[in-house]
Amino acid sequence: QVQLEESGGGSVQAGDSLRLSCAASGRTANTYDLGWYRQAPEKEREFVAGIDWSGDRPVYAGAVAGRFTISRDNAKRAVYLQMDNLMTKDTAVYCCQYAPSDDPSNGAWGQGIQITVSA
Repeated sequence: QVQLEESGGGSVQAGDSLRLSCAASGRTANTYDLGWYRQAPEKEREFVAGIDWSGDRPVYAGAVAGRFTISRDNAKRAVYLQMDNLMTKDTAVYCCQYAPSDDPSNGAWGQGIQITVSA
């Protein structure tokens, strides 16, 4: 089983930046996609950003495009989310996601990390 652990969360003011990290452990597949999701209070979980094994095809939700940057380090089995120009609407619990390329249903989720952005 694959385990994911997020780090780098916290409380900041609007306009500030944060960098989230997520490290995978356990028996990861040969190739896998990684991504970030978030869930704000009273809202459903939503996709934030994703990146394929090669790192050549990052995808962003419209709400964060231009402000967030996703990257990965396959040697470290890690995925990162650089969040710039944070806004109060970005306040949420952020979770990283692992999805094997040949078996997306056999993925895993991190426990989540709180990001709070105040005005």
